[in-house]
Amino acid sequence: MLTLGKIKDAASVLSEIVRKTDLIHAQNLSETNNNLYLKVENLQVTGSFKVRGAAYKIANLSDAEKNKGVVACSAGNHAQGVALASHRNNIKSTIFIPATAPISKVEATRKLGADIKLIDGVYDDAYNACVEYQKQSGSTFVHPFDDEDVIAGQGTIGLEILEQLPDVGAIIVPIGGGGLISGVAFAVKQIKPECKVYGVQAQGAGSMYQSFINKKILELPIVHTFADGTAVKKPGEITFNMCSKYVDDIVTVSDDEIASAILALMEKQKLVAEGAGALSVAAAMFNKLPIDNVKTVCLLSGGNIDVNILSRVINRGLLKSGRLSHLTIELLDKPGQLKEVSAIIADLGANVIRVRHNQGGENTDINDCFLKISMETKNAQHFEQIQKELTRRGYKITSNVQ
Repeated sequence: MLTLGKIKDAASVLSEIVRKTDLIHAQNLSETNNNLYLKVENLQVTGSFKVRGAAYKIANLSDAEKNKGVVACSAGNHAQGVALASHRNNIKSTIFIPATAPISKVEATRKLGADIKLIDGVYDDAYNACVEYQKQSGSTFVHPFDDEDVIAGQGTIGLEILEQLPDVGAIIVPIGGGGLISGVAFAVKQIKPECKVYGVQAQGAGSMYQSFINKKILELPIVHTFADGTAVKKPGEITFNMCSKYVDDIVTVSDDEIASAILALMEKQKLVAEGAGALSVAAAMFNKLPIDNVKTVCLLSGGNIDVNILSRVINRGLLKSGRLSHLTIELLDKPGQLKEVSAIIADLGANVIRVRHNQGGENTDINDCFLKISMETKNAQHFEQIQKELTRRGYKITSNVQ
């Protein structure tokens, strides 16, 4: 049974393995709340909090269990934690990873000495393959979230937050299977029960959210989000029960909101977070929770984002925040039109970065054409101002994307 003493023991065991990550005051992330703090587990030794639970679980194995090796399933971060802890203990590790996981996470795990097995599908498919392998091999299964030793390891983050910010009023925690929030919520509620603990999931992978509001464990037919670290169809039994008892509320955020949070963290805090890692900041930025005038900690759970999708995430974040905008204007195909439109946009302080000129189609006048313009704008209000001025000057806008 999980106890506060067990979490404190985990803190002692992990003191020479994991990094006590900083708590950073981030005053400029939210327009409505200047009391945000970031617990930067994205700067952990493996780039994620997952090493805490994995290392504590492996440290508690008997010699006989260590001799048989360990097996785990993961979208990438838990895999790295298990691989690192196994390497330090000279234990063989076999990791099942969904084929959709970022290549960077797969290769990082492989470099730590683990035997990698890629499985088609998402986390749950890798889990099923992992269970079958464990039955055949006799290896110890290191569950990514539904295990009390793993939860105790993650709970050490709660102890650190209370030590670093004793008057914290709320903590926002990303949720996949629920191991992180279970440990953090349990630790915090034992020491400071008045502190609110909130969970956040991606809208396309809200298994704990749905289970929480329906008061029973539910399994989603599919999950769809670029926040791969939280793409779990079904929460664990232990974690569901702990969330039901110790978590104050759970909300969801869209992939666009997550992308905006990643962009804001990069620009304003010089921090790189993966999709799952930025969930808490997205919830704070888009006012999903009652945290105004409350000292709130956003837990950045990981920073292992694949550079191949980072540019797409940044582009989506720019669109969501109104920093990148697209217009299509229908006008007469005659000299000077582009010059006039560009002058209007420039005078209002926007920067045209791409222009495409198309002649009209079969349903337009012969002399018509379409001007597709991409521009850098300050925000959504700035884009709206440009549209209003173009319309006032007689230009017909046929589509807009912001």
